[in-house]
Amino acid sequence: MKLGLRLRVFLFFAALAVGTALVMGLALWVGARKAQAGGNGYAIASVIAGFGVTGLIAGIWLLFDENVAKPIERLATDLRARAEAGIRGALDEHALRYLGDLAPAAQALNQRTLHVADAIATATGQLEAEKKQLCDLLSEMPVATIMVSADHRIVLYDRQATALLRTIAQPCLGASIFDYFDGRALRRVVAGEASAEAFDLTDRAGHVHRDVRLRRLGEAGGYILTLDAVEETGETIAARALTFDFGLMDTTPVKAEAETALVDLTFTVFDTETTGLDPERDALIQIGAVRIVRGRLIDGETFDELIDPGRPIPPVSTNVHGITDAMVGGAPKAEEVCERFKTFSRDSVLVAHNAPFDWRFLNRVTPMGRRVVLDTVLISAILYGTTDQHSLDALCERLHVNIPEEERHTGLGDALATARVLEAAIPMLKARGICTLGELQAESGKFGRLLKTVADSEAETV
Repeated sequence: MKLGLRLRVFLFFAALAVGTALVMGLALWVGARKAQAGGNGYAIASVIAGFGVTGLIAGIWLLFDENVAKPIERLATDLRARAEAGIRGALDEHALRYLGDLAPAAQALNQRTLHVADAIATATGQLEAEKKQLCDLLSEMPVATIMVSADHRIVLYDRQATALLRTIAQPCLGASIFDYFDGRALRRVVAGEASAEAFDLTDRAGHVHRDVRLRRLGEAGGYILTLDAVEETGETIAARALTFDFGLMDTTPVKAEAETALVDLTFTVFDTETTGLDPERDALIQIGAVRIVRGRLIDGETFDELIDPGRPIPPVSTNVHGITDAMVGGAPKAEEVCERFKTFSRDSVLVAHNAPFDWRFLNRVTPMGRRVVLDTVLISAILYGTTDQHSLDALCERLHVNIPEEERHTGLGDALATARVLEAAIPMLKARGICTLGELQAESGKFGRLLKTVADSEAETV
């Protein structure tokens, strides 16, 4: 027979009442026997009653917490994940088995939500197909195109611009155009002090680009730069035919301050692979990172570099991340890669899973300065409570983030998985009233003790 939630709650209280009566009866009986023997029966009865009732209440509370309170909290968080973050998949029926009709009702609501999501996904897919056709068409143009906002931040770049900018530094939405090109010459053209037609522009790598053209965007502010494309070599970048966020045209640059909304921030989500677990003795062998701009993971804006540690990689470490001595042979040194990562992550909030571990390795090689660093372990604790599992694998399973087995324990693979977790967590945090960076930092501070626990458990896994 399947019991309803109200009946189960009643049975908890009934068990508490019956158990209390039995404990009190036992206490009085023992006390009476002790009194008849000439002892202090009242004291004995009080001790038995006190400890007995306390133990009974603790036991009933543990049962209630494990079978009712925790499943209700998990159900609320899972529903919020589906409502706010678009997480798909069925609810865990086994975990909700003692909640009576609440579990089937939640499943029915989840199924209805999935039907609506499928309809939206179909319409979105059609729009994406049309956008891809447009992007493919624009990418066939024989020039590199970069759209820049009125405050000189990159808003759009095409495939040809990706190839061109990568000869200078990794292209990033929201980055200043002056991080890539000489600011003095460009400012003169923007201000109208020099011709916007066929001017020369020197980039930060020292290359001179001839016949550059600038077109102003009228009332919207900003401008479009067109440059001769460079020949693409090696790695394909066709998947990034057009990268853009027009919302950057209407916003001012934000800083990582307490009052800044999470959805307005730029995050660099990173992960490191190392020769071992001791930041004082072991060395970096890989850094992987991706970027989230205004709540959206930007495809193609990645950092993925191997590092020559200058020492053999222990076989036990290779068994985890798959990186061998042969793979890092000829790779750049840690100082060079860390400096490039520092540039890639500039003006952003850093995020990692069990961040203190990765941060200590980075900071020992190259001082990273005063940076805001967030940890998805603590974000998990905010969303799911301290009693749940907070490993990256557990978080990905909970939020339906798929990590291909061959990418697990690689710098870029784990960084991408962590970014997907953060991307889903931001709207879930907002639904809980945690909307700004300061609010998230304050809430995270309550769970700092979890980091050592998670670090120890993941070390045992390694």
